[in-house]
This record gives sequence, structure tokens and C-alpha cells, in this order.
Amino acid sequence: MMTLPMTLPKALVALALAGAAFGAQAHKPWILPSSTVVEAKEAWVTVDAAVSEGLFDIDHVPLRLDGLTITGPDGASVTPENVSNGKLRNTFDVKMARSGTYRIALVNQNVMASYKAGGETKRFRGTEETFRKEVPANAEELRVTRTTSRLETFVTANEPDTAVLKPTGTGLELVPVTHPNELRAGEKATWRFLLDGQPAANLPFSLIPGGVRYRGTLNETRQSTDAKGEITFTIPAAGMYLVSAAWPVQARGEGAGPGGPGAQGGQGQARPAGQPPQQPARRVTYAATVEVLPE
Repeated sequence: MMTLPMTLPKALVALALAGAAFGAQAHKPWILPSSTVVEAKEAWVTVDAAVSEGLFDIDHVPLRLDGLTITGPDGASVTPENVSNGKLRNTFDVKMARSGTYRIALVNQNVMASYKAGGETKRFRGTEETFRKEVPANAEELRVTRTTSRLETFVTANEPDTAVLKPTGTGLELVPVTHPNELRAGEKATWRFLLDGQPAANLPFSLIPGGVRYRGTLNETRQSTDAKGEITFTIPAAGMYLVSAAWPVQARGEGAGPGGPGAQGGQGQARPAGQPPQQPARRVTYAATVEVLPE
């Protein structure tokens, strides 16, 4: 795992990724490879990383690269090269020395808490380690939410393989039954979502194509998985897409309940009128950039 000095505060990254199942107006974190399939003896890709209002537009702030991991087809870690920290985006290059598929991922775990000390409400955002150091274990009215976020993409040098597609068993993950670098417009594709290694049943997810600024409409597609955490669907047009999902599922106007994928219910719990929604004890998000090739 790489820890690189970047410019965007960790708290903003955590909040951005926690909203990965974003709506039309939210700022979106994303990583975008220059290509997802490279056929060359010496294969390289350049990756942009940013948080933007328009999907894949460079219009807001760079995305911090703490938690960046690049995994090669042999399971070995790959070091990013030519890392550049810009005002609106960060970039890095990936040398794909071996043929096969690589996973480029930003994985973060954060803690958000509120509590009272000396009659005043205090708030905390940070890592599990700093939480244990800075927040008293016996703090009054302590409320804690732990977030796990995964933001990733897949790139292939020459011939695709499936070694890096194996799930880690932690958090929300996409297990592409159809290889993510073999998606084609007009052809059926099958995806499987897992939560901590188990099928994420009835999980809603969002699929948004790039180029929103030129269309004038979001063109968002919303789908949900079946009881096995799977869905088979057809993407009509080629291009770069962002897929995103979050757990627990929160019903509109209600607090997030304990239910979720694999649980009974999972549409949130009603709360008394006038009370703010309660944050779940755990929040898990997923987002990935995928390319759909022409027919």
C-alpha cells in the first residue's frame, strides 16, 4: 500500500467516497485510465485521479492517493511511476511489465464520531488508530460510524486474465463474471456484488456514462442485484462508465436501518417525526471505472 503526499484532506476523501452512490449534483471521486486494454510489448497507462462535479471532468480538486494499491496479474504490488500532484487532478503512470489484468484501487477505512466533553459536542474524523488515541472510550453520548470505501479500475496488457478479480472478502466488492475489460456495447454482461465475501442481495447500484457536459443529461441507469447478488444486463453504448453502490441501503426520508444485502428488510427504519436520521454504525461504498468497447 502506498502513502503519498497529496493535497486533498483525508476527511474530504472519506466524505466523497462515502457518497460514492452519488446523485446528479454531488461531487464525484474517480480514477480514469488512459486506456483499459493496451496491446504492446511495453505496455503503459496513465491514470487521472480527481473529485469533480461533472463525471470525469477536471473541475474541482485532485483526489488524494493515500491507500493506493496496484496489483499485477502475478499478485505482486506495482509501484506507480511519474506521480504528479496538480491543482485539479493527480496523475500517475503504471508500467505493465507482464501480460494480464491489473487492479488499480484506492481503499480507505475511516471513523467518524460525535460525543460530548465538558458539556460541548465534539466531532472526530480520522483513522481507527487516531480514534483510539483521541476519543475517550467512555465518552458521553458517543456515536461512531465506520466507513470502508473502495474505488478502483482494471487495465489489461495484451491478454486478459482473472487472477486479480478474486474478492478480498472485506467490504463491498464487484466480482465481474464478465471480465471488466471485455465489456462490449449491445452484449450481455454479468456482475456479482459481494459484501464481506457474501452475496449482496437486492443491492441497488448506479451506472453513469462519461461525457455528461456534452449531453446535458446524466443518463444514469439504476439496477439492483438478485438474491444471489448478481445481475445480467446490456449496456447500449460504448464509452467510459462509473459504477457505484453503497450499503446499508437508505430509504428516502428515513434513517438507514440495520438491514442490507443478505438481510431481511434493509430499506431503513422509520423514525419519529422531527428527529434527524441516525447514522449507521457502518457504511460501505464501492465505485469503479469501466470501459465499454464498441460492438
